[in-house]
Amino acid sequence: MGALIDSLLAAPPPATSEPDWLAPLRAGALAALRTHGLPAARAEAWKYTSLRALDARRFEATDPAARDHAVAPELLDLPGAEGPRLVFVNGALRADLSTLAALPAGLELVPLSRALATGDAAARVALAPRAGSPEDAFAQLNTALAREGALLRVAPGVRIDAPVQLLHLGVAGAADVAWHLRHRIELGAGSALCLIERHAGAGHAHLGNVALAADIGAGASLQLLQLQEAAEASSLIRRSDLSLAAGARVDATALEFGAALSRHDVLVRLDGREAHFASRGCFALRSRQHGDTRLDVRHEVPDTRCDLLWRGVADQRAHGVFRGAITIAAGADGSAAALSNKNLLLSPQAEIDTQPVLEIYADAVQASHGATVGQLDERALFYLRSRGVPAAQARAMLTLAFCAEVLDAIAAPALREHLAGRLQAQLPPAAEA
Repeated sequence: MGALIDSLLAAPPPATSEPDWLAPLRAGALAALRTHGLPAARAEAWKYTSLRALDARRFEATDPAARDHAVAPELLDLPGAEGPRLVFVNGALRADLSTLAALPAGLELVPLSRALATGDAAARVALAPRAGSPEDAFAQLNTALAREGALLRVAPGVRIDAPVQLLHLGVAGAADVAWHLRHRIELGAGSALCLIERHAGAGHAHLGNVALAADIGAGASLQLLQLQEAAEASSLIRRSDLSLAAGARVDATALEFGAALSRHDVLVRLDGREAHFASRGCFALRSRQHGDTRLDVRHEVPDTRCDLLWRGVADQRAHGVFRGAITIAAGADGSAAALSNKNLLLSPQAEIDTQPVLEIYADAVQASHGATVGQLDERALFYLRSRGVPAAQARAMLTLAFCAEVLDAIAAPALREHLAGRLQAQLPPAAEA
């Protein structure tokens, strides 16, 4: 084992008691970790993302002062997203920063630690391993060590108007910490929810490991916004598992801006007829950032649909990785799938690797995929220059326009405007473009 896993497994377990059913799960995950360790370069799923530097680091298992750290007010506020909120600082729940009073009828939002303490059966479902191999080290770490997170349930037929936010903040502490969170989302039949998963912070080099699983009931609707602006020296590994029943719809928007090393695996199963998954996303990387995004969408039954539109930008010496995989299983006749991934290199030293994958085992389907990596259109630059726009400003305008279409699915004007501002701040300014 490397220093990372060795340091985490050597830490003494917390003094809090846990249900009897959890011990075998944790023991199995620990055994897999000891056997396999972190993925090596030969692992196909990690071909473009080296974990050698991360594997050599040591982390503390907890931050004893996490519940006392001061948090800047601007990290808590998100325009257009006023509603219930759970806040985690360095992996620890901060009840003083969370807003859980007067939840709307039909909405249940419970910290995982509370569910474990009270014997809530939902905690057992949340911590049950999702489909995956024993070699998935971060999933095993999460199963072995996650003791906090969120259980969110929406009753059948209930529409929740205000967005619900899961806010993950990283702040400087006495040592670098590795924290693990497990979230479980359940939408009853015919329900509707807007969920915001947000990562922010500054001044630390912690490791975050977050697993989110969502079951979307028949005819239910989920608006999912995942905003990743983790601290520039941090590492963040995430996994999102989504299962859609008949007639369910998920509209997902993702912005990947932060962390020195980030990885996000999105696994989607369209398990019911007329299920529809739409994903719009953008990664914008600079300096020496490394960002890896992997979408894996499986059409399991007939008449399902997915639409994937992703944009990537890499500047300076950044390295972006994108894999968009769509599988239309045998018997999933009449399904429709589309993937578009376009990428911009803003520096000769920047790099983007893109892998579109389309596997079809059914008949009478509509499927398309495409991926490009290139530079700004010189004709468009010439057009703007010919109308008096300075070169730097023209490049900045075109880069922003290239990325901004991923925000079209954001309905709240204030939130969409704020996200456009965050996107623009991540891209090279006109004065330096």
